[in-house]
Amino acid sequence: MPVMESIRDEVKIGRPVIRAEGRNAVPASPSAVLVRTRDLCLVTRQLASLLKAGMPLVPALSAMVEQLQSTGSKKNRWRQGGDLSLADLVRKIRDKVNTGTSLSRALSDYPDIFGPLFTHMVSAGEAAGTLEEVLSRLADTLERRSRLLSQLKAALVYPTLMAIVAVAVVVFLLAYVVPGLTAVFLEMNRSLPWPTRGLISISEFVKQYWMALWVVGFVVVLGLSAAVRTRRGKALYDDLQLSLPWIGPLILKAEIGRVARTLGTLLGSGVPVLRALDITGRLLRNGRMERAWVDVADAVRTGDTLSHAVRRTGMFPPLVYHLVATGETSGSVEQGLVQVADMYDNDVQTTVKTLASLVEPIVLLVMGLVVGFIVLAILLPIFDINQAM
Repeated sequence: MPVMESIRDEVKIGRPVIRAEGRNAVPASPSAVLVRTRDLCLVTRQLASLLKAGMPLVPALSAMVEQLQSTGSKKNRWRQGGDLSLADLVRKIRDKVNTGTSLSRALSDYPDIFGPLFTHMVSAGEAAGTLEEVLSRLADTLERRSRLLSQLKAALVYPTLMAIVAVAVVVFLLAYVVPGLTAVFLEMNRSLPWPTRGLISISEFVKQYWMALWVVGFVVVLGLSAAVRTRRGKALYDDLQLSLPWIGPLILKAEIGRVARTLGTLLGSGVPVLRALDITGRLLRNGRMERAWVDVADAVRTGDTLSHAVRRTGMFPPLVYHLVATGETSGSVEQGLVQVADMYDNDVQTTVKTLASLVEPIVLLVMGLVVGFIVLAILLPIFDINQAM
């Protein structure tokens, strides 16, 4: 589901993939990374707690290495010239910091794990002397993202399983059960009702060409995936997403929530507004929203206010730029942005649950109609035979 793609539970980078960022296409890092957000959040939270307790940074990182080793964090693997655990990664960061490198600079050496949001917030926290507060704010952001995605996954699991089981049952009936029953009717050389003839034709087609159907489906999926990876294909795909009924508004709300929370978190951590706008734009996944955010950043760079720049794009609801304008007047833009993010995250969660609750009866209805058609097609010839006798 596109909404699920817009909220990552894992930082997972494999082979380099060209992805549009702003006006340029930037290749992803070639190092393979798999670190779950909840584990990264736990490390961030624990490090913030150690710093708040008054422990210096290097001893705090050493304590984190010891903690990760004691809990056996082997499920998180970091690969760069070898297969290493998360504890090894934290140890390498500690060693860099111990030689005089700043924490933000050490984190920036691993961009696949610690993205621009993470590193720039840490850098701002180091400059302002509030590193522990910034790390706590980062942990809050990561926790909220992980919690939201977990709730969305839980809402979609049952309807998805129902749809898969329904398709599997129908294919099994058409390929293995129906042919044995309809063969009896064909041997009688009697005129069959049209539902029975249609069922026999469908069953024979599925039985003879099931392999071709799988191959065609596989090729179509590969072709669409390759097309979406191109600049033109991705632009069409993103525009199609936003134009879909129900799904489009949901994706737009998810992207607005991502923009508002990221920008509000960065501004609240002391990151300059232009740098914060640039970082926020890199995290957007929809091309149309990304282009609109580039226009926002350009307008603010030329002296326009954030609220007016957001309003001119036409992509944001009136409530968003009015809250931003109010924050600009009161000097608390970041608080207004966080309020927008909370509102839209809750709206996305509620909408997904509602759609998931609607999918269940729809799947049951479609399944009932298909099975009912199969049963009717089998019973009609039997009724005709009984009447003839």
